[in-house]
Amino acid sequence: MTKKQVEESTPGQARLGPGAVVHAGLELLDEKGADGLSIRGIADRLGVRMNTVLWHAKTKARLLELMADAILAEVPVEELPEPWEPRVRELFHRYRRALLARRDGARIVAGTYAAEPATLRFAELVVEALLAGGLREREAVWTAWTLVYFTLGLAQEEQALPDARGPVFARRLGAGEYPSLSRAVEHFEDASFDERFDYGISRILGV
Repeated sequence: MTKKQVEESTPGQARLGPGAVVHAGLELLDEKGADGLSIRGIADRLGVRMNTVLWHAKTKARLLELMADAILAEVPVEELPEPWEPRVRELFHRYRRALLARRDGARIVAGTYAAEPATLRFAELVVEALLAGGLREREAVWTAWTLVYFTLGLAQEEQALPDARGPVFARRLGAGEYPSLSRAVEHFEDASFDERFDYGISRILGV
């Protein structure tokens, strides 16, 4: 189907662009979560046909990349601290807040590899700060990856927490088969994500 045919098949939607599709996708994500996100749902929200959404997004995988980059675009990068270590820490605090601001935001970003402007801008700032801290190029990149993976993992756990924990964990520890886990069980139940985040960042940066 040509672009002209798409526009003729969806009267009044000729000016619909990728930005509108991504915005509708983020709205649907906030409403229904990642499991409820679909091309059909976005089309219904926009009042167009599915092929119109696909004209702009190409595939669902491509749509998720654009949505992930839109989430990263919500990370403010102004007025960062000058010293490298506080700068990296502040960048990841802002990154985490952007992930948590969207329902299943961490899950969307973790499931993509978006080489898009906002994602690259964030990566540039992180690697720049780590290089300024004296790390060699490989170490800077690998440290940046570690920080991203840690932040995404913890944010996914935080966003899934209401549904993730039940009686099974405690019951299995109560059987006595995992003495070390039983000894430390109270700390597994600790949901102080802010403290865990700061602790993890400090351990990764070695400060």
